[in-house]
Amino acid sequence: MLSQFTPEPGSRWGCLAPFIPIPAVYAAGRLDADSEGLLLLTSDGRLQQRLTEPAFGHWRRYWVQVEGDGALQPQALEQLSRGVLLQGVPTLPARARLMADPLLAERDPPIRQRATIPTSWLELELREGRNRQVRRMTAAVGLPTLRLVRVAIDLMDGAPPLDLTGLAPGTWREVTSPEAQRLEQVLRRAPSEGRRSPGRRSPGRGGRAGGGKSGRAGGGG
Repeated sequence: MLSQFTPEPGSRWGCLAPFIPIPAVYAAGRLDADSEGLLLLTSDGRLQQRLTEPAFGHWRRYWVQVEGDGALQPQALEQLSRGVLLQGVPTLPARARLMADPLLAERDPPIRQRATIPTSWLELELREGRNRQVRRMTAAVGLPTLRLVRVAIDLMDGAPPLDLTGLAPGTWREVTSPEAQRLEQVLRRAPSEGRRSPGRRSPGRGGRAGGGKSGRAGGGG
């Protein structure tokens, strides 16, 4: 499905509307149609912008199943961490490490499998959200992405990130009162050292500004 509430005419992809019966909320950071995981939904346009603008440096954590044995390519992880060139523009430094198979339920539709090529799992954390960035980064270092799951969004306040705990695919919940207070603090925080030039910004989608409602959704692509 697409991480939006209006279907695309003629598209084979569905949208969020059948799963989340709340008007006037939008995703603060979209997922590709063929990706899975955590969405933060809000009616506050300022909050959307703060969570998606690289200048504020909110780390987003992904579990990435790739084609190839990542353990045999330590240089690939180092390159992902330093940043790679995508269409001539370097990505911000990231965090990348090998991880054990998280033993997720099978995806529908299933990933591509080739009997002669092993797969491995990476944990990758980014502070920006360029178009299909994770897939393009892993492809650039020779580890094509087969499955991509966003599992957490760090609010950069020293508390645990918002994550998928307790959310099955296709389900949602409202943020708790403490989480709402933390999100309010996001709006008061100054930009981090991850600031980029105005020509490199990644603006959030528009929404109602101020005093909005927010919730979290766990989705499957």
